[in-house]
Amino acid sequence: MKHTILLLALPVIQAINPNQTEMISKYKVHKISIQPEINAVWNKMPWSEIEPLLINHYMGDKPEHFPFTQAKMAYDDSAVYVIFKVEDRYVKAVHNKTQGPVYLDSCVEFFFTPGSDIKKGYFNLEMNCGGTMLFHHQRKPRTNQTLFSEDHIRQVDVAHTLPEIVDPEIEEEVTWVVEYRIPFSILSNYHSFTTPEAGSIWRANFYKCADETSHPHWLTWTPVDYPRPNFHLPQHFGNLEFQE
Repeated sequence: MKHTILLLALPVIQAINPNQTEMISKYKVHKISIQPEINAVWNKMPWSEIEPLLINHYMGDKPEHFPFTQAKMAYDDSAVYVIFKVEDRYVKAVHNKTQGPVYLDSCVEFFFTPGSDIKKGYFNLEMNCGGTMLFHHQRKPRTNQTLFSEDHIRQVDVAHTLPEIVDPEIEEEVTWVVEYRIPFSILSNYHSFTTPEAGSIWRANFYKCADETSHPHWLTWTPVDYPRPNFHLPQHFGNLEFQE
């Protein structure tokens, strides 16, 4: 059977402040007609026709190790889909319990508000290279925090290319991918929102970190103007612009 996939436009980064420290990143999230198999294959359909965003800004001092990190996002009537690809070194994953401190490992993160009003709170989905997940809803940064239930966590389809545990650390070059599908039905248990359609705006940022590896780093999609690494700053989220 022949399917039609929409070609997606390149993500846009627009400078706002003349000192270049404040920017708004924008990414066009297109609706897909084929639900991808969640198997951590970066270039399969429909991902092969979707342009990535780049996680190429940093917090704190510029790291010695700066992994090339890309992410893609899409949606349909039932869910959002996210895939990350990291060209990395010094890769480690020792936390394999759901809701554990996966951010200490080689980790990618998706923070998002399902709407344009960040005052209503946001979600943070953090996943290490072994596919272990931390998923919270924050009414305010680091306060009024709600952990996703085990039942809701099980409804997030996840795939990853590396083993659940990566220890000792992989020092040589390695590329790893994680992919997941987040049903709207589980998000609505924690945050009231309207299912996105063409014209909808969500606020979000995408991150890469590795707090307790031999080469720690804190990378962001949208630049964050703050004196030290801190991902819980929704006022710096960029825009996800949903398309037809």
